Amino acid sequence: QVHLEESGGGLVQAGGSLRLSCAASGTIFSINTMGWYRQAPGEQRELVASIISGGISGGSTNYAASVKGRFTISRDNAKNTVYLQMNSLKPEDTAVYYCAFAPLTATLVKPRYWGQGTQVTVSS
Repeated sequence: QVHLEESGGGLVQAGGSLRLSCAASGTIFSINTMGWYRQAPGEQRELVASIISGGISGGSTNYAASVKGRFTISRDNAKNTVYLQMNSLKPEDTAVYYCAFAPLTATLVKPRYWGQGTQVTVSS
């Protein structure tokens, strides 16, 4: 079992920055993928960014096209924590952001564990 604790988020003006954090606790295998999904009202949940830990692909990242160049995902494996630095935020980035965790895999297509979600609101 893995528990995900998110922090960060809030209200920011367009062009501003925010940083999200997500700490994982519980049974953490060395090979896993962590990252962030988001869901805007009336929209489907979409994968924003992910990062792999362990294995030959350890450290590899993946971004949605809509955030590439603006968002940066990173992780501290010693703390089992993943960060999402969000710069040049746009109103269309407004959504609930969910931390996600997938053990023993190099993909976050089907996370096994989810955080409770944190609201990010970008005003124009």
